Amino acid sequence: MGLAVVFAAGPAFAAGDCTNAENEAALNQCAGKSLKASDGELNTLYKQIQKRLNDDADKTKLLVAAQRAWVAFRDAECNFSSAGVTGGTLYPLAVTQCRDGLTKDRIKTFKTYLNCTEGDLSCSVPAAN
Repeated sequence: MGLAVVFAAGPAFAAGDCTNAENEAALNQCAGKSLKASDGELNTLYKQIQKRLNDDADKTKLLVAAQRAWVAFRDAECNFSSAGVTGGTLYPLAVTQCRDGLTKDRIKTFKTYLNCTEGDLSCSVPAAN
């Protein structure tokens, strides 16, 4: 199976500069950096959403609950989807790659929330002032 299977499972990861990594340690390090960057962006967007919800304690509680549930889902999903390589040397890479991909998907969702227009009833985040 090898590395090609891992890259096929995560095109967002493979699109980075990790494609030139020469060994598993380099791949793991690169994947970790990518996830750290994605987590940083997600946290920045989360704080922006919290700021917009500053005057609405009920929505803020819902946001916090949703984010905690999402993190639990992301981690559980990645543990499950990487189970085929559990115990193998590719397991850490597969889990990190999965978490990065799902985090990037969550970033897209948060960006959608932050771009809601005034009067959009399907959006729980107020438009920017």
